[in-house]
Amino acid sequence: MRMFFALTAALMLVCTGCQFMSSPEPTAKDFSVNAIFGDHMVLQREMQIPVWGKAGIGETVVLKIHGRTYAATADMNGKWQVKLDALPVGGSYELSIAGKDKTIVFKDILCGDVWICSGQSNMEWSVASSSNATEEIAAAKHPNIRLFHVARKTSPTPLDTVSGEWLRCSPESIRNFSAVGYYFGRELHQDLQVPVGLINTSWGGTPADAWTERSRIEADPILKPIVDRHERQLAQYPEAFKKYQQKLDEMKAQGITQYHTDPGNIGIKHGWHKAEFDDSEWGTMKLPCTWESNNYPIDGVFWFRKTVEIPETWKSKDLALSLDFIDDFDITYFNGVHVGGIGEENQDAWRTPRNYTVPGKLVKPGKAVIAVRVFDRFGAGGIYGSAVRMFVTPVDAGRKDSINIAGDWKYHVAHRLDPKERVQMPRPPYGENIRHSLSGLYNAMIKPLIPFAIKGAIWYQGESNAGRAWQYRTLLPVMIECWRQEWNQGDFPFLIVQLANFKKPNDKPVDSSWAELREAQALTVEKLSNCGLAVAIDIGESNDIHPKNKQDVGKRLAQAALKIAYGQDVAYSGPAYLSHEINRDKIIIQFKHAKGGLVAKNGKLKRFQIAGEDKKFVWADAVIDGTKVIVSSPEVKVPVAVRYAWSDNPEGCNLYNKEGLPAVPFRTDTWEGVTDKNR
Repeated sequence: MRMFFALTAALMLVCTGCQFMSSPEPTAKDFSVNAIFGDHMVLQREMQIPVWGKAGIGETVVLKIHGRTYAATADMNGKWQVKLDALPVGGSYELSIAGKDKTIVFKDILCGDVWICSGQSNMEWSVASSSNATEEIAAAKHPNIRLFHVARKTSPTPLDTVSGEWLRCSPESIRNFSAVGYYFGRELHQDLQVPVGLINTSWGGTPADAWTERSRIEADPILKPIVDRHERQLAQYPEAFKKYQQKLDEMKAQGITQYHTDPGNIGIKHGWHKAEFDDSEWGTMKLPCTWESNNYPIDGVFWFRKTVEIPETWKSKDLALSLDFIDDFDITYFNGVHVGGIGEENQDAWRTPRNYTVPGKLVKPGKAVIAVRVFDRFGAGGIYGSAVRMFVTPVDAGRKDSINIAGDWKYHVAHRLDPKERVQMPRPPYGENIRHSLSGLYNAMIKPLIPFAIKGAIWYQGESNAGRAWQYRTLLPVMIECWRQEWNQGDFPFLIVQLANFKKPNDKPVDSSWAELREAQALTVEKLSNCGLAVAIDIGESNDIHPKNKQDVGKRLAQAALKIAYGQDVAYSGPAYLSHEINRDKIIIQFKHAKGGLVAKNGKLKRFQIAGEDKKFVWADAVIDGTKVIVSSPEVKVPVAVRYAWSDNPEGCNLYNKEGLPAVPFRTDTWEGVTDKNR
């Protein structure tokens, strides 16, 4: 027994020694705070506020704010977290976070309400690309609204942090921010008179599966086919990528690259990229902007040049060059040397920030020229992002020692693109690093934000799931519950924008995948607590999947928030189907959210359909009776079902409540999922 205890003690000493030897000493390099924290941020009112980051193992981290001090110790993984007590609304506050050898101080902090703004392109769609952009941008002077744009990224595994920075809402910072997010936040800010923080974490063309944790999808038998398909596609990726690369090489061999739209690349021939080129006869354009907004409604190639004065202290230093967003593709030069660019192989080039490094060997005191060749293949073109994100600065200086390069640039039109010249480059195959990949956006753009204290979330997505709407009935609630459980803030408000009308209107009643997707969104709101629906069936555009009217979307979301998140007695939904009864040759529909009665805008009710047992729908006559609608047709003697606004684009649907909110599209039949290929 003595021998046993002696051996045990010896082993414990050895193990303790091993652990001590393997644990690194805390260093300033180890110390960091999650990037969601920064100057100008908004912290959530009326609750404890988690703050977290990394440090050396065992390192003590001390936080100070509003006269209070908190401390935490980094665990064996180098992670630490503190929960601050609730702060009084307003500000501004200063947060000091000190490690062993380093202190980080965040200033100009406000306390108010924080909302997550997520989804695909209609959430991502910028103020600059929406209706009345010039007036809206000029009026966006709201210093107590703060904006955080999460950089787009995907990952097969959960990440610890995100990229982005908090900015005060201003004409310079709002241009490229989510229009829906901004108009929603502006409504709340004006109504509640509290600071509002908006975290835009969205990416165009993405399905809800990419925004949901894999284990939640895997555990549901209805959703399991998503995982199976993902695994099959990953197995096929090597061969698919090989074919993709071969196609690119074939096109390149034929001269079909990003350069083919500029015959002979005349800019290079004439030396437009070089510092010594005389651009005095070129025009002047204020950037950021689109050239369409400067009376150039063309596609093609523009060259832009900007002369900057490099200070003596920057000599031989690597420089960070930020041009923010360019539509579509660019080749960028510094004093005649190529330093960056994104070409046609990147289908998301138009919404990818341009951040390039200028090697120190090119950096000399005095005048330097930044030249950018921009090729736009369709739609708007130009260097169009945010003025505050157009700068050049030493890499090691951050933004503290930067030169802003927004403003006047010299420009010249190099080539006007004939529509016949347009070439569709092949899309890269499905893999773990594309935006469609299972859970990739959850891992990279949602998980790292958790557990940042929030008030709620708004969500505009569904277009990419419209082909599997029946599955979406399960997927969207699973995603919402996933977020809620991971955030551990209870059933926080989750507000959904229902898909707007889109595509060519139908002359006859037909099945519709978009209608079924809208139904799945409405059913989610009925199924889960603290969910709201902003109906957009009347503000879409038949020829544009990105309708420009984002103001009304923001207002309707804000109405839902005022009721669901803040408990105000306001109308927050249009008429919604409650029940129906069949009375001989008529079907009588009862609605909720119609206490003041129903309204038919612009004449008699339209876009009602009715069917008998043969399931063949025909256009119906519909009349309002208080909070009811009576539906009939001389073609259907024994009706069994009614549908309203049931198509991709039910143009002219006109049922509203007295408060001016449109009715939620619906159907009374249960012949569900008829267009879903994933049942």
